[in-house]
Amino acid sequence: TREKTEAAILRLLSEQPGMRITELAESLGKVPSAIERAIRKLRESGRLERVGPDKGGSWRVLR
Repeated sequence: TREKTEAAILRLLSEQPGMRITELAESLGKVPSAIERAIRKLRESGRLERVGPDKGGSWRVLR
């Protein structure tokens, strides 16, 4: 489900903030577009933010 995917993304990014979308997709057995959608929802809800540039930056889990 979407909620499980979002929870798994938050867990992985709290452990490895520098993970790329392709790495997340591979780890979770999802396509990159599904990860991008979930990340967009997480950012809109204030649970995740990007730190630094798109290339070479990292993710910060907020709550």
